Amino acid sequence: MTYHGVATSYAAGDGSGACLYGPSGDLMIAAMNHTDYESAKACGSYVLVRAANGVSVTVRIVNECPLPCAPGQLDLSNEAFAELADPSLGRIPITWTLVSPGAPDAISIRYKAGSTKWWCGIQVIGHRNPVATLEVRTANGWRRLSRTDYNYFLSPDGSGCGGAIRVTDIYGEQLVLDGVALKPDVVQPARVQFARH
Repeated sequence: MTYHGVATSYAAGDGSGACLYGPSGDLMIAAMNHTDYESAKACGSYVLVRAANGVSVTVRIVNECPLPCAPGQLDLSNEAFAELADPSLGRIPITWTLVSPGAPDAISIRYKAGSTKWWCGIQVIGHRNPVATLEVRTANGWRRLSRTDYNYFLSPDGSGCGGAIRVTDIYGEQLVLDGVALKPDVVQPARVQFARH
């Protein structure tokens, strides 16, 4: 699906944002408009942005562009905007589509600071395709966790915290991750990745 909108730009600083991935050395990033951000569902998505002149750039969504950002609008890092057009233009028409890049190599899991076996938040990092759902294995089977607008999936009663995790992308592919220790605020590589689409 191709989206139509406008691109604006912002000073991305260290590359962190509302998705709470933290600082990044890669500043080919963008903030998604509130509508398409869908309460953090867009976090980590890769988007191919094309300007009217045919020039394109691929960016990763790490932030939310609050209202008045309109549906279809992307607020690109200054570095990404400069790949498409002269920054002095400030605002240009664009089209964009979701893409499934060759990199990154593997996804990682991070438990939110303060997570314990009685309460935990789980974040998926470095996923090639947008994450649709995250489930944890409990004594009664898989339990789907709710996603917050700050990009963590929460188990408010601790069910499944520290156990197996099942992550599903928007294409329906499921990855089951065993052996992810309950270590708050530690990025743990999982050695698996979604297929390209």
